[in-house]
Amino acid sequence: MVRLALVSAIALALAACGKQEAEAPAAPATPPPAPVAAKPAPVVPTSEGRFSTEIKAEDFAARVKTLSSDEFEGRKPGTLGERATTAYIKDQFERAGLKPGNKGSWFQTVPMQTTTLLDADKVAIEVAGGKGNESFSLTGDAVVGTLDGSTDVELKASDIVFVGYGVNAPDWNDYAGLDVKGKTVIVLVNDPGWGNQDAELFKGKALTYYGRWTYKYEEAARQGAAAAFIVHEDAGAGYPFGVVQSGWNGPRQSLPPSEDPAPKLKTAGWFTEAAATRLFASSGLDFAALKKSADVRGFKPIALDAKLSVSFKSRVDTSSSENVVAMIPGSERPDEAIVYTAHWDHLGKDESLQGDQIYNGAIDNATGVAGIIEIAEAFAKQDPAPKRSVVFTAVTLEESGLLGAQYFVAHSPFALDKIAANINLDALPVDGPTKNVTVIGLGQSELDGYIEEVAKAQGRVVGGDEEPEKGFFFRSDHVNFARAGIPALYASGGLDLVEGGEAAGRAAAEDYTRNRYHKPGDNYDPNWDYRGTVQDLEALYAVGRKLADEATFPQWKPGADFARPAKK
Repeated sequence: MVRLALVSAIALALAACGKQEAEAPAAPATPPPAPVAAKPAPVVPTSEGRFSTEIKAEDFAARVKTLSSDEFEGRKPGTLGERATTAYIKDQFERAGLKPGNKGSWFQTVPMQTTTLLDADKVAIEVAGGKGNESFSLTGDAVVGTLDGSTDVELKASDIVFVGYGVNAPDWNDYAGLDVKGKTVIVLVNDPGWGNQDAELFKGKALTYYGRWTYKYEEAARQGAAAAFIVHEDAGAGYPFGVVQSGWNGPRQSLPPSEDPAPKLKTAGWFTEAAATRLFASSGLDFAALKKSADVRGFKPIALDAKLSVSFKSRVDTSSSENVVAMIPGSERPDEAIVYTAHWDHLGKDESLQGDQIYNGAIDNATGVAGIIEIAEAFAKQDPAPKRSVVFTAVTLEESGLLGAQYFVAHSPFALDKIAANINLDALPVDGPTKNVTVIGLGQSELDGYIEEVAKAQGRVVGGDEEPEKGFFFRSDHVNFARAGIPALYASGGLDLVEGGEAAGRAAAEDYTRNRYHKPGDNYDPNWDYRGTVQDLEALYAVGRKLADEATFPQWKPGADFARPAKK
């Protein structure tokens, strides 16, 4: 196992590359990569109170095991599970020697609005079409809910319009010349060009922000629509319809309007592709053919000979949740910061399920939280101390739309123009050492060079997102920093395993997505192989160490989707 001393040597070698402060001492030559040890026996988690200051598999395993235990009840915001989770994380930061990171407090209170659909089994979406009527249940055809906090929703005989991908972009506008006020729009998931894999449209295979489901609803609301339904397909969304159901059929959290004043829909939801096919057939239309037409420039929206009706009631509760914020003050420039993030929340407990009712979220994201605690320990014992402050934020409400990170950025204890970078950890792989490191959003910022140097010292190569169509860059907390102009790094071991190659890596990833992602099966496994996980943590520590000792600020690359705001 690579020890902290070697990680420090890698970080010092990295400091000699690229931008370098004039006063920095000459760094030693980059050490050769440490050999990957043979697969060990199952890791025995460290006993409580015996944690090391090194990045160690035993310590990491202990924290993942604790955070994903039944005692934490799936870490749902606003529950007793949250109290156990945030108290544990705070104690771990404090034990490691960190200081409170939110203006003297360990916590940052995030206002929260919880909307719960009532009597979901009695709700049906009714469509009256010129060729027949159709009814869609919430058990397998669709999901529905309110996004504006309404407690009583009744939509009667709303005209239906198919608006393709529902995008309003500088060079593509599905709403051009169209009045959808008071109407129901049906939209496709992903970006224009996705269906026919047109590399010339948007970013080709790579999903952009216009392809995110959150954007679809935002734009429909801006256009004045009464309702919007997205047509789900596994490949285009990046996850099965069951993930949508688990997220929508239970209590859903959001920020209150005072924190998120953008227009919101009273009625929103998803249809399965099979349900959409039936819906369009009720108007005598071929959904598959219309779907293909939406990928071609010149697409025109289609009004269906059909009207949609739905009514439902929701309970809306106001409460709050907590970000946990810790820091190591900078020794020379304490007003500047590097921010590490990982979301602590998961999906909680569903008592309607048979058998296992707890969404323990071991991979997603007990691994990320355990990871930032490991890195925090390394920084806390580092000598010399970092010149910039290093902030570690375990954020809430990621599963509800990245809301905890959104709130942190809006209420940052550091001026945003003083935050050099964000490093985000989410769902770390536990399948063994890899030959490669995957950077989600590779090519966007100068942070690419930092992780490339570290990976090279480890004997690994850096590559981009292997599934860019799934839009992972927009599905984790770092995107809130990026949208504020702060370069963000979201990286972990890739799919090319040292033992088994890409075939084994892809099989493991597909098995997780199919059987455990956002399901009660995401449990701690004592047989996980942490050798690659430790490599990833050491790499992300080394990148942060270089950033913390620099005086310069990484920038976005020309043509990136984001930019640092101009200095006032």
